[in-house]
Amino acid sequence: MNRMVIYVLMIAVFFTATSELVIAGILNVLADQMQISVSLAGQLITAYSLAFAIGTPIIITLTANFPRKKLMLMAIAVFILGNLVSIVSTSFIILMAGRMILGVSSGVFMVAAFSAAAKLVPVEKIGSAMGTIILGFSSAMILGVPLGVALTNMFNWQMIFLVLGAGGIVILIGLTLLLPQIEGDSPVPFKQQLSVLANPVIFFALLLVLFREAGNSVMFTYIASFLSSILHRSTTEIGMMMLLFGIAGAVGARIGGSAVDKWGSAKLILIGVMVHVLALFLLPLAVDSFPLALTLLSLWIMSMFTLGPATQTYFIERAPQSSNLIISLNISVTQVGIAAGAGVGGMVVDWNETVLYNPLVAGIVLVLALVAATVSIRKSEQNLPKLKRSSL
Repeated sequence: MNRMVIYVLMIAVFFTATSELVIAGILNVLADQMQISVSLAGQLITAYSLAFAIGTPIIITLTANFPRKKLMLMAIAVFILGNLVSIVSTSFIILMAGRMILGVSSGVFMVAAFSAAAKLVPVEKIGSAMGTIILGFSSAMILGVPLGVALTNMFNWQMIFLVLGAGGIVILIGLTLLLPQIEGDSPVPFKQQLSVLANPVIFFALLLVLFREAGNSVMFTYIASFLSSILHRSTTEIGMMMLLFGIAGAVGARIGGSAVDKWGSAKLILIGVMVHVLALFLLPLAVDSFPLALTLLSLWIMSMFTLGPATQTYFIERAPQSSNLIISLNISVTQVGIAAGAGVGGMVVDWNETVLYNPLVAGIVLVLALVAATVSIRKSEQNLPKLKRSSL
């Protein structure tokens, strides 16, 4: 039964993740239909991520003792509302408001889903459970983003939000029928939330997440433009490329979920970030060879999704007594990084009037992520002897 619930949560994440990822796939068309610049359209991702990052920890704190089922049903209901606002938006400002509603609702649902999963499975299966839920993200790339591209090309960009809203209704019914009652937690004051940052292991791990997501966002936000203007792919081909990237992400999520249970989260994090850096630094040198460029992009996205289960598990292992709080902080920092990366990526595009240099800037930011990961893991290893002595 618990395994079925994990898959239900994965499907729900598919819909919320599609609402986030689809903008990157339709950015050029949306900008053209709304008669705005590509860099301005990219700030729809910034608005979503900032609303996610700021609103999620506040709402999670205020609703800490809510039953998880009630909280997730409320989040999906607001998600449906956000899609309705997006559908009827007649201006960029209204669409941005819809994106913010979607960001907050998706964030609250994500934290509640990870928290529920951690309570539904044995400790030794947490990595696999996280990997299954994160598979919803890669599934959004496999099906959601290409579907969004196809619907936008056939109709308009509003159509994808209509489909997402309808899917949200189905998910609401499914969660009502299948999700068991899971108790909430004791409220955690904001002062205690900030005190977690005093732990250097957690602090540098959050910096890892911040720089990793910022670096990825510098590139991923404008990936459709990169495929179009640098690799000279058509709109139909871009949809197929997003499908391929989604498959790479699915493979990465499954590898990450299994590998973290076998080899440990720390080792997987270091390997994954190094693959990120290498793929992105090599990408501008491979633009004249489409097969090589496509391979590097696929490798980058695969490693991106491999890191998801590893980082979630790393946080839970390092602060098991504050897992809810850490998951919330991790997801919020993730969205701050995405927002910052989308903004920086837009500036790079404006300054150079091309997306050719976005992979290089992304790679530089990811080097900072690698440094932060190394410091956090070393601090963690230094603390292990102390913990062992204190337990004797």
